[in-house]
Amino acid sequence: MSIKMVGDVLLWCGAINYGLLLLWFLFFTLAHDWSYRITGIWFRLSVEQFDAMNYIGMALFKIGIILFNLVPYVALRIVG
Repeated sequence: MSIKMVGDVLLWCGAINYGLLLLWFLFFTLAHDWSYRITGIWFRLSVEQFDAMNYIGMALFKIGIILFNLVPYVALRIVG
């Protein structure tokens, strides 16, 4: 596998992951009450705890995308 191909894979992985993050955000904002009710079946959370868990999850996911997709992509672009 060439450096260019690995770079292309990392770029596409980053794009797909940012798309999933955008979908998560849209689902969280547009279907907040419904998803809270569904989650309330399994877990006893207040609305504030539910919101905090989603925001923390989104932040960790975004950090993961940056660390595991975008930083290696930029490093490969610099080297290649």
